[in-house]
Amino acid sequence: MKLNRYHGAAISAFLIWGFIPFPLKALTDFPASQILYFRILVSVLTLLAISLTTRRQQWQETLQLFKGQAPKERKRFVLFTFLGGVLLTVNWLAFIYVVNHVDIQTGSFSYLLCPILTAFLGYLLLREQLRLNQWISIGLSLMSCLLVGTDSLYNLLFSLLIAASYAFYLITQRLMKDYDKIVLLTLQLLLAFLFIGPSYPWFVGDSAQPITVHFAGQIVLLSWVFTVLPLFLNLYALKELKSATVGVLMYLNPIINFTMAFLYFGEVASQQKIVAYFVIFLSVILYNLPIGKKKEAEASI
Repeated sequence: MKLNRYHGAAISAFLIWGFIPFPLKALTDFPASQILYFRILVSVLTLLAISLTTRRQQWQETLQLFKGQAPKERKRFVLFTFLGGVLLTVNWLAFIYVVNHVDIQTGSFSYLLCPILTAFLGYLLLREQLRLNQWISIGLSLMSCLLVGTDSLYNLLFSLLIAASYAFYLITQRLMKDYDKIVLLTLQLLLAFLFIGPSYPWFVGDSAQPITVHFAGQIVLLSWVFTVLPLFLNLYALKELKSATVGVLMYLNPIINFTMAFLYFGEVASQQKIVAYFVIFLSVILYNLPIGKKKEAEASI
C-alpha cells in the first residue's frame, strides 16, 4: 500500500489523540466536569469562528438539505443531533475522569473495545453483516471484558461506559451520513453547551478550582491541538481513504496510550489485565483480517 497525504493526515490525527493524556494529566487538580465545561466552550467558539470564515458553504448545504427533508427526517435529524451531543459529552466526561482519577489503561482499553462494540451495535441496530472472523473477535472481546471484570469491576464499568457512549455516538453519525461532519459536531457541541453552560455552579459543583493561566493554557491546548485539529485531519483523510483503512489506523490511539501508561506514567497491571489486554489485541487483529471479503465481492457481482 502506497502512503499519501491522506494516510499522513489520518496517522497524524490518531497520533495526536494518542498523546491526549498529557494535557489531561496536567489538569489533575481540577475536577473532570470543570475541564469538560471549558473544553466544550473553547471548542465550540473555535468551530463557530471557523464556520463563519471558511465553512459557510457547508452550513448552507446543510440547511438546504435539512429544508428538503420530509418532516419525519427533520425530526430524526434534530433527535440524533441532540443525542450525539449528549453521548459525546458523556464520553468526554468519563474519559477525562478515568485518565485523571482511575488510570490511563482503563481509557485505552475502552478505545480498543469501541470499534468492535460499534460493529456489534451496527449488526443489531443497522443490520450490518459481520464475517465469521469478526464474530469470533467479538467473542474474544467479551472474554477480555470478563477478565478485566474479575480483576476490577469498577474499571470495567468505566471502560464499558466510554466504549458504549462513543459506539452509540458513531451509530448516530452513520444514520446522518449525508450531512457535513464538522457542521454536525459544531451543532452537537453547541447544544451540549447550551444545556450545561447556564448551570456552571451545578455542573462543576463545590470542587471547582480558581481559573489560572496554567488551566487556561492547557484548556486551549486540549481544545485546539487535541480536539479541533485532529478532527479536521480525520475529516480530510476520509475524503479519499476507505472507512476500513481509517478504522485500522484508529488503533494507533490506544496503543500510544498504553505505551505511555506503562513507560512514562509508571502504571502497573495485574496478570489478569495483561492477559485481557493480549486477548483484546488478538481480537482486534482477527477482526481486521480480510477473511471472506473476496467471497463477498464475488457474490455481489
